[in-house]
Amino acid sequence: MTDAPPLDESRIGGTPLLDLDLDVSCEVYAKPEWYNLHAQPFGGGSVKSRIARSMLDAAEADGALAPGSLVVEPSSGNTGTALARLGVARGYDVEIVMPEEAPEQKADAIRAAGGTVTYAPDYEAMLALADRRVAERDAYMPDQYANPANPGVHERTTGPEVHAQTDGRVTAFVAGAGSGGTVTGVGRALRERGDVAVVGYEPAEPRHGIDGLKYVRGPRFDDPDVYARDELDDVLALPTADAYYEARRLRERYAERDPDIHATGQYDRATVREHLRVAGEFLVGPSSGGALAAVRRLADAGRLTSEDVAVVPFPDRGDRYADIALWDDYL
Repeated sequence: MTDAPPLDESRIGGTPLLDLDLDVSCEVYAKPEWYNLHAQPFGGGSVKSRIARSMLDAAEADGALAPGSLVVEPSSGNTGTALARLGVARGYDVEIVMPEEAPEQKADAIRAAGGTVTYAPDYEAMLALADRRVAERDAYMPDQYANPANPGVHERTTGPEVHAQTDGRVTAFVAGAGSGGTVTGVGRALRERGDVAVVGYEPAEPRHGIDGLKYVRGPRFDDPDVYARDELDDVLALPTADAYYEARRLRERYAERDPDIHATGQYDRATVREHLRVAGEFLVGPSSGGALAAVRRLADAGRLTSEDVAVVPFPDRGDRYADIALWDDYL
């Protein structure tokens, strides 16, 4: 196991809110989750930093982890990176099983944090291989797809943050469904606090390019256990092209200016601006673009109006996707 530098886990949560000036009928705010673990070793975090800490905390409380334990998790990248960073810093060995098509930048981040990467040919093979590795090594699998600590942390932290940062004005929350934990947990928290529409979106194609999300619409696929689809107001199917288009449009819209920074939580505005861009570019990943595409679809259908305040998560920053088609036209 690689010795890891200390990690300040208090830098998880309290992420900023960005007021996006978009050409849609409603107000739109985005929560850039790469500020989790801000200024910590091995670069920026992601929305999965929240669930990694929550799942490790729950396992330690239950006695499922002992010093030196092996943690094995199937992940296309962000959960694996977060578990490697937090798990190694807590003294665990961490092995992440990834599909071969996952961005190489994410595998590099896992290795840099002291974790190891094992590749599987595709998503289904990834799950089966992770199960075998757990059995072979007597390892612990957090299992983001079934662990209630996943939606639970969003219900306790992300949702209340969104409500407070919008002064309770939020009327819609729109997010992609990977494990489904974010849209489920945030949705539960917001509905406890008011009349809020909660809309998820999923990739429309089995072979898609919206990294981190799962195609679960066909008869051979089941929803993850933590994904409470029946609690959502709607679930949209979005093509990869729409997600990429909106990510690119956002980059162009903010080529010369920054979004307004609103109710920044534990980060002052100067710090947010310092880490908002990559080499001068405002880049978000494909799942962030997909959330904006879903908002646009709802607005075009008249389901979001000038009276609405929509919030979307930006799960991570676009520099993690330099080797996929999303940015080929630009980088």
